[in-house]
Amino acid sequence: MRALNLTLLTDLYELTMMQGYFRNPSDQIVVFDAFYRRNPCDGGYAISCGLNDVIEYIKNLHFTYEDIQYLKSLHIFQDDFLEYLKGFHFTGDIWGIPEGTVIFPREPMLKVIAPISEAQLIETAVLNLLNHQSLIATKAARVCYAAKGDGVMEFGLRRAQGPDAGIYGARAAVIAGCVGTSNVLAGEMFNIPVLGTHAHSWIMSFPSEYEAFKAYAAIYPNACTLLVDTYDVLGSGVPNAIRVFKEMREAGIKLTKYGIRIDSGDLAYLSKQAYKMLCDAGFPDAIISASSDLDEYLIDSLKQQGAKINSWGVGTNLITAKDNPAFGGVYKLAAVKNAGDAEFTPKIKLSENTEKVTNPGNKKIVRIYDRESGKIRADLICLDEETFDENEDMIIFDPVETWKKTKLKAGTYRLREIMVPVFKHGECVYEDTASTMEIRRRCLAEQETLWDETRRLVNPHQMYVDLSDRLFKMKSELLERMSMEQLDKQ
Repeated sequence: MRALNLTLLTDLYELTMMQGYFRNPSDQIVVFDAFYRRNPCDGGYAISCGLNDVIEYIKNLHFTYEDIQYLKSLHIFQDDFLEYLKGFHFTGDIWGIPEGTVIFPREPMLKVIAPISEAQLIETAVLNLLNHQSLIATKAARVCYAAKGDGVMEFGLRRAQGPDAGIYGARAAVIAGCVGTSNVLAGEMFNIPVLGTHAHSWIMSFPSEYEAFKAYAAIYPNACTLLVDTYDVLGSGVPNAIRVFKEMREAGIKLTKYGIRIDSGDLAYLSKQAYKMLCDAGFPDAIISASSDLDEYLIDSLKQQGAKINSWGVGTNLITAKDNPAFGGVYKLAAVKNAGDAEFTPKIKLSENTEKVTNPGNKKIVRIYDRESGKIRADLICLDEETFDENEDMIIFDPVETWKKTKLKAGTYRLREIMVPVFKHGECVYEDTASTMEIRRRCLAEQETLWDETRRLVNPHQMYVDLSDRLFKMKSELLERMSMEQLDKQ
């Protein structure tokens, strides 16, 4: 991605609308919200990821000579508009949620305040970057949660939907909790651990399994994980691995990072039998790694069956988020301000589906934590100018089932705004200087602010995302007004 100018990474209608705004000039400033409606995988939360690449995209947003010539060749853009594009650059404001943050449905992941043509142009690329990386980060967080502290390795490059999906998916997976990736280019680009063993072809290229293991151990004595399921896991694979481990120990080689990997068969049964064989041979600390089309549900099941696996290689189901292949983020207009207006005029999108009715206005998100446990009580979407006092009681309520109310007593909760300013007047004011591994540590800490009931894999508790009184009143009045206008037209 970083080798390309991504300005034309957009849907055609963004550019045709831009030309429409150019033909009908105004000084209108707008607010767009990027958000999602449902948690992936029927989960209780998501993980924000992709903001750093949105920043790179906005900073490099410009139309090259080649871009202009291509657009001209389409014969749908007029010369004066193309001339305008030659000097185009982003001049607006952007607020975003830092990478690795726990997020919930309906709250803005990104807020854009800009001239309407600028805000319109960036929609597609912003959603592309946030949707994919947040999806893979969320899937990885679920897989790592199922592993209960065991190391999870991301092994999905060969099954990813193209190089970018493999590269940035690997980064997202590590941010959410994976200990490393098999993807060497991702390792180089993001300075994240690269991990791997060997393939069945290595074993098959030698006269015997034992000779293949012995040769591998001679080359990598300090990272000797042997793949034992090429022929017969318990009949030959594990016994040959034990034979090599004994020879290494007798040669004075200190066995540190060593063990076996099982890539097929009944992983619960085979791992328990292999563990017994390793223990009987004097190798109780050997790693038992498993792969073979794993996901969070299978890992959780294997854990419940008492499988003796303490390292997991997860590929296809993670890097593609196979059971939920799209994040579903959207980008919706929330407010407009014309030249001379002191305040934004809220806008709302109606729909036959209640969940698709948007929240109007220029908004922010206040996260409410339980002061004693540090866990998240709720998120409050409110208008940008609103303030709250932790030393006063707070009443929050469900914006759909409004009779459901919670009273938070003064001193029992703390508040934090989770969006940060990213661009001001087109200038970048926020750059996350943390390394990928530092963002990973931040993300793991974020996940610890979730209740176990929200993190469970099946039928999780849905975190409360409430509206402030003022925002709820604004939304209700807009809905009522628009409803009456529709009746008047009948």
